[in-house]
Order: sequence, then C-alpha cells, then structure tokens
Amino acid sequence: MRIVLDTNILLSALLTRRTPPDQLYEEWRHGRFDLASAEQQLEELNQVSRRPFFLSRLKPSEVGRMVNDIRRLALMCDPLPSVTLSPDPNDDFLLAISQVAKADYLVTGDKNDLLALKTHGSTRITTARELLQLLR
Repeated sequence: MRIVLDTNILLSALLTRRTPPDQLYEEWRHGRFDLASAEQQLEELNQVSRRPFFLSRLKPSEVGRMVNDIRRLALMCDPLPSVTLSPDPNDDFLLAISQVAKADYLVTGDKNDLLALKTHGSTRITTARELLQLLR
C-alpha cells in the first residue's frame, strides 16, 4: 500500500506522541506501508518547522531526522507534474505526489481543502484516524 502523508500530519507526528499522526508515522517506519513524498514536501517541512510555533516545540534535530529518513526510505516522486485542483494551491503538490506514486491514500487533517475533494484519481483522501482503522 502506498500512502502520502500531508506535511501537517508529519509535523503533528513530531509534536504529540501516541496520536493518530504519530502512530501512522511509526507504522511506516515499521514497514506497514510505503510512504511517497517529494523534495517539495521536504522543503515545506523544513520551512514550516522554522515558524515560531514549531521552533518552541520541536528540536531541529527531530525535523532533520524525519527529513533524512523520508529522503532515504520513502518513494521520492520527483519531478512532479503540474496539478491545479485543490482549493488551496499550496496543497496541489500533495495531489501531484499521489498521482505520480499511484498512492492508495493521501492522509491529511485539512478539512476545508483536501478532505473536501475525497479522491484524486485512484487516491482516496482521508484522515489519520480513518486510515489507522483501515490498517488494523
């Protein structure tokens, strides 16, 4: 199974342990599914993690370890095609990753934009909690 985790899910996994985002990240690290990503997402992860909210809550080394693990172990989908479908254009690259990877799921907490789409091609867009239930 191939899955794309939205950047908000990845950051949530680092912020609070034993939550659905953290559990999904650990499931990936234990080989339960293949994670798809792209350099654009890793750049976003680095940029967003430098905002004051995250700087006061995360160690740069934790974010760096996550970025390195993803770069080394995930299916990297570069280059990405142009996709213009999300109500938030900043999320279109996640749909592009899903498309290139032929992902089964795109996991997000973005209720107003990505979750509202429900699907992109053959990719189902869902929440971390819903995907955890499916994995179990």
